[in-house]
Amino acid sequence: MNIDQKSRSGVGSHWLGSYYLVRAAVSASWVAAAFTLGKSMPPVAAALLIAYPAWDAVANFGDARHHGGLKVNPTQTLNAAFSSVTAVAVALALGWSLNAVLAVFGVWAILSGLFQLLTALRRWGTGAQWAMILSGAQSVLAGGFFIKLAFGVATPGIADIAPYAAFGAFYFLVSAVWLTVARARKPSIEGVA
Repeated sequence: MNIDQKSRSGVGSHWLGSYYLVRAAVSASWVAAAFTLGKSMPPVAAALLIAYPAWDAVANFGDARHHGGLKVNPTQTLNAAFSSVTAVAVALALGWSLNAVLAVFGVWAILSGLFQLLTALRRWGTGAQWAMILSGAQSVLAGGFFIKLAFGVATPGIADIAPYAAFGAFYFLVSAVWLTVARARKPSIEGVA
């Protein structure tokens, strides 16, 4: 069963909806932690900044494996690999400055947004991909903004990145709800065969 067949089936759609819901919950939790603990505790902010791309790597890796493996999902595989490298780059950039961290996040947001956009285009027939396309496009724009901000702000912080994660949470939630509603509106064919 290829990605299109699996994703269009109830099982693939159910898994994808659950996956998007988990992504939304983790991103929302990250945003809450960033605006509370991260703003006042630099070690927590550092851990959160490393954890965000690391989580993205794990999530993309799991999604690719669930949908037929890494070889048949090159955009997710590349996204997972680049997000892993970004987590390490963020850890190293923390030793230089928060401006360097913001620049790393900018490059990552651009590339991960492009990978997300390409994945959504490949999955177009599975439903709710319009939200993932918007999310990917917005990520690319946010990345450019982060890079510009990195060279213009004296002391950036985690609060500069948190809105980006909040929009990600919103788009994942929209996709999860969209898939759930679409699945509920479809007549069930289970038990008919």
